[in-house]
Amino acid sequence: MRIIPLYKWNKGLHNMKLSQTHFMNQPWAGGVTLLACVIVAMLLANLPFTSHFYHEILETSLSMTISNETFTVSFPQEMTVEKFINDILMVVFFFTIGLEIKREVVCGELSSVKKALLPVIAAAGGMAVPALFYTLFNVGTTTVGGWGIPTATDIAFAVGIMSILGNKVPISLKVFLTALAIADDLGAILVVAFFYGGDINMPLLFIALILLTAIFIMNKLGEKRMMFYLIPAIVVWFLFYYSGIHSTMSGVVMAFMIPMDARFSRSYLDRSNRKYLTRLSLYDDDEFEQGVPFPNGPQRHCLRRMSYINNNSIGMSYRLEHALNPWVNFLIMPIFALANAGVVIPDVSFFNIFQALPLEGVGFVGMGIFFGLLLGKPIGITLASFIAIKSKVGAMPEGASWKMLFAVACLGGIGFTMAIFVDTLSFGELPPETTEMLRSSGKIAVLLASLSAGILGSVLISLFHRIENRKK
Repeated sequence: MRIIPLYKWNKGLHNMKLSQTHFMNQPWAGGVTLLACVIVAMLLANLPFTSHFYHEILETSLSMTISNETFTVSFPQEMTVEKFINDILMVVFFFTIGLEIKREVVCGELSSVKKALLPVIAAAGGMAVPALFYTLFNVGTTTVGGWGIPTATDIAFAVGIMSILGNKVPISLKVFLTALAIADDLGAILVVAFFYGGDINMPLLFIALILLTAIFIMNKLGEKRMMFYLIPAIVVWFLFYYSGIHSTMSGVVMAFMIPMDARFSRSYLDRSNRKYLTRLSLYDDDEFEQGVPFPNGPQRHCLRRMSYINNNSIGMSYRLEHALNPWVNFLIMPIFALANAGVVIPDVSFFNIFQALPLEGVGFVGMGIFFGLLLGKPIGITLASFIAIKSKVGAMPEGASWKMLFAVACLGGIGFTMAIFVDTLSFGELPPETTEMLRSSGKIAVLLASLSAGILGSVLISLFHRIENRKK
């Protein structure tokens, strides 16, 4: 056995940590992680020695039951591992999306009418045309209600592919697609809120609105302590969960309530840092602390105060977004993919999404989703952008051509996360066996369409980049 010196182990661990950090900071890392989880989920759901175990875990009850001879109470009601992921963990995902949207609206690419108009109009077109494609394939059938599935773009995969393509995509178009995807997410959130909720419990919804109004007033009065927002957020989730509005919407609503302004001003930060830095050096000369290694007791107090003040000199919204992003990208989204992408494939013909399922009154769900994402998205984005630019409502992104804009719009057809999420909410009014088959077919169509859109967009971007370079 080869013995490795301790210093080499330490060096190896240090390099491993650096490589992990380097990987997580890459813009394509989230997409690669999601793709790996999709493959794992498909294997777990279809391999004979794992499929039963996989579905058994997802259906495991997580409810807490309190009972005696007179009554029995379960909380939350009918909560399984799968519902925990989709109704609780995904709240954090939607909360992070809400923080990103708020940042972009306040000081980012959607912060002014001029900046926001083109990506917002393009996003609207990129939602309307795919919905129209789906409706045409399913009009007059029981599955027409799934029109929301092909309307959203997945930011992680789209940005990941653009980063891999490097300088082939103009920076202005990268910004355009990112802003479009954020506006697209807001549209998808509204679609879920208004069209994919349950029966509304008005008293609970009214209580939620009163609480949200109180939180809004608290924000306007200048409250910037985190616990006064996160504790009410749990109550808001509870009220949304039982009111019939999908509980993930509570994450979005609460994100818009989080203050962006810092608790401490720049001048207070400067004064405090100078004061505590001076104290640090004074405590070094304290005759009673000679020989005590840095930091001694009083110095630790100074450092804690400096850390607290520096931390609270950044707005709560920014701090939460920065803290949650790694957890969302590398834990919550992979868990969501593992739980929802595991489609049981009875035979190879299940991949044939161009035929109607053998169910009465059902339309072409797979075709509607596939062509909605692959064709509807780029057509809708490009057509809406063309109308906005020609009418001078928006301006063509700098250094971009119509060919390249269309190629980038093809990447908008990557609809993985939100499309699968909407799929898990669709067809609930049909019999359980029919619903399960339709949702499985929908997920296959989303995966195939997203893969095809990624390939098509990448090929077109590379081709048009080569053509444009030859002209130069």
